[in-house]
Parts: sequence; structure tokens; C-alpha cells
Amino acid sequence: MIPVTILTGFLGSGKTTLLKRILNEKHGMKIAVIENEFGEENIDNEILVQDTGEQIIQMSNGCICCTIRGDLSRVLGDLAAKKQAGEVDFDRVVIETTGLANPGPVAQTFFMDDQIASEFLLDAIITLVDAKHANQQLDEHEVVQRQVGFADRLFITKADLVDEEHVADLRHRLLHMNPKAAIKVVNFGEADIKEIFDLRGFNLNSKLEIDPDFLAEDEHAHSHAHAHDEHGHTHTDHDHDNCDHDHGQCDHEGHDHAHHHHAHHDDKIKSFVYRNDRPFDPNKLEDFLGGILQIYGERLLRYKGVLYMKGVDRKVVFQGVHQMMGSDLAAKWQPVEKKTNKMVFIGIELPQDLITDGLDACLA
Repeated sequence: MIPVTILTGFLGSGKTTLLKRILNEKHGMKIAVIENEFGEENIDNEILVQDTGEQIIQMSNGCICCTIRGDLSRVLGDLAAKKQAGEVDFDRVVIETTGLANPGPVAQTFFMDDQIASEFLLDAIITLVDAKHANQQLDEHEVVQRQVGFADRLFITKADLVDEEHVADLRHRLLHMNPKAAIKVVNFGEADIKEIFDLRGFNLNSKLEIDPDFLAEDEHAHSHAHAHDEHGHTHTDHDHDNCDHDHGQCDHEGHDHAHHHHAHHDDKIKSFVYRNDRPFDPNKLEDFLGGILQIYGERLLRYKGVLYMKGVDRKVVFQGVHQMMGSDLAAKWQPVEKKTNKMVFIGIELPQDLITDGLDACLA
């Protein structure tokens, strides 16, 4: 399987700088770069010859590059066929989306098209965020929020143009939109190659990384609230920016009392985490998730979970993009491990209470 990385980010966020580096660096990898571009900030005006008749251009370090204005599935199919025929050689693919693109349909290509799914493995979506202009872009363009919501990793670029407090505020904002993506500040888009490839963001594995700052904030918010309801359920994760019931001191600012005051942004795309130590009833959960995907699938960008199922001695892992969900059995629960359910949902104006209550009703 050929691993694929999707590189996204708004205009001017530094994707081009990062791509140039990938295409010029002596990293020993043979990379096929597909530019899903419409001339906004093309790299080919500097690196590639514009008037060439060839669709695929060989780079000096063994990478190949092609610009597409058509169907991604067709280009991937062509590349795979040329590789099998020995006409081109590459180990992995990087797709750069146009700065105005929603990465969702690009990601879905790898699940909807059986031919593509049999040859290519979607590794991760990486989103570059311009520190100086991000707040305005996030406020004005829902597509930028989507780019953040879909990400497995977020690179903050151009941080040298703003002060540390601005970067901290931006990080805090991104965290509430997507707590499962690692956030890193990079200079000029020059991230380490090791931080770009083999991230396994779409692998079904029994690790669910959620930024500990998000969970810590969350625990702090509920330390002075009612942790249990009358059934003994523990509700640790509500979306505080949507908080309309009294949590004692719900300050609507992410409860970051120890740090400086964070600006409040009411982003359409938000995330929440569900945790519970009681096992799920597998049939009830399957029915409920199926219904949620049918109704809210378009609004669900990414979701992921490690589940504790009644009568199953192994962890059940699941994840999805929009309506496409996959699940699998993972490692056995170890005797020393605390069996627990942990799920993260990232989406557009999701009905958090409805989903949380519905999941509670699926507990055995």
C-alpha cells in the first residue's frame, strides 16, 4: 500500500514552502506530489516548467510531480498503473489541496473508490495555519475551520510575526476545534520530514491521543460541578463554549484561569470528548451510531474512539470521516489497564447533549 499525505491550509499558510522543501531535499524518498491546484499559489512557476506537455515531471531528487485540474481518482489510478508498469517509481504520495479547498472530499476518495483503497493508504491530513492571519481567516471562512477540523497534525507557521501570547491564544482556539491533532510551531513551513510522514492518523489502533491540555481544562471545569448523575454516570466532557447550564463558575472562556485571558471565538466547528468507565451494549451502540451518522454524517468531520464493550475482552477501535466509519478489534485489555470508553467527535454545530445522552443510553 502506498501511503498518502494530504497537505492543506489557507492561501499563504506556507504549503508551498513546505512542498518545495520536500521536492528539493535529499531525503532519499521517492515522492509523487499531486497538486490539486488552480493556479492560486502554484509551485510550478518556480520549480516546474509551465509549458511542458508531460503530465508527470521528474524532479532532481527522484520525486515526481504532477498538477491536476481533473479527477483525483483518475490521476491516482494512472500513477499506480505507471508504477506497476515500471514507468515511474515512487514510495509515497503528497497531495496539496488548493488553499480554498475543503479536504473532506479528498480524504473520502480513499474510502469510496475500491480501486484506490486497494492501492493507496491515507496516512494523515496535515493543516498549516498562518499565525498572523489565522484568527481572521477562521472567523471569515468556514473552509479554514474545516481544514483544522480534519487535521491529524497542525503546523502553526509565521509565528515570528506575532507575540507569544497571540500564539498561545491561537493554540487554545485550535485545541477546542480539534483536540486530537498535535499542534506544532514551525518556521517558514520547514517542518521535519519525520513529522510529516507515517503519522498513521487514519490507522485503527487502540491509542487515542487527545491533547492533555484539553482534558486538563475539561477536568478543571468540572471539578466544581456535579460529576455524577443519578445513574452514577460520569459526565466529564461538555463543550464549555456551549455551556448553558450552571457549572459553578462556567466562564465561557475555556476555564483557563491560571493563564492569561483568552479571546472568545464562537467557532462553528467544535469538538467534544465522551468518556465513561461502564461497558457499552454492542447492539445498542451500533444502532445509535448508525443513526447519528445518517442524520449528522455531513456535519461530522472526524470521529475516533477506543471502546470497552460488554462481553468482549479486546478493545474495539473505530473512526470515521463523515458517514464512512470503520471499526476493528484491537489488543486485549491488560489486567493492569482501566477499562474505559474514550471517544472524540469533531464537527459542525453538533448536538453534543443529544449525542452524549444517546451514548449514555447505550451503556450495558
